Amino acid sequence: MPKVVSRSAVSSSTDARPTASAAAALRVYYCICGEFILVIEKSLSALPKRQTDGATIIRCQDSGAENAIVLKLNATPTDPVLVERPGGHERQYRFSCPRCNLLVGYQSTPPPVKSGPYLYILSGALTQMQGQVPKDAFDGEAALDLSEAATQ
Repeated sequence: MPKVVSRSAVSSSTDARPTASAAAALRVYYCICGEFILVIEKSLSALPKRQTDGATIIRCQDSGAENAIVLKLNATPTDPVLVERPGGHERQYRFSCPRCNLLVGYQSTPPPVKSGPYLYILSGALTQMQGQVPKDAFDGEAALDLSEAATQ
């Protein structure tokens, strides 16, 4: 049996222009428990918010004037929920964290993800720093006083 020897050479150029895919910075978002949930081409803070619940609106399908946002969602679909809104009802097909089952988002059409025009990410559900609770995670919650005077 002859001996197999392999050789490889690595080359790179500092003169090459960056490609469009390399120039586009992808942002990674995690659940509060640390599980990877979302990779997206735009910052969630730069996207519009929904008036009804403050959720971030992500366009999933192209329209005449705007292109869809490139994203990958790592979440588990849950049972649909009917939510009462002013002026009617809304059916939400929800997505939760695969590790801790925290609700992270929803869409108005049945799964799979991006089957409808929009995906909504709930405010305070995701963070860019793994293992760190986002600042808006407890917005609207009353502060709990844990001082000694409050326990007596």
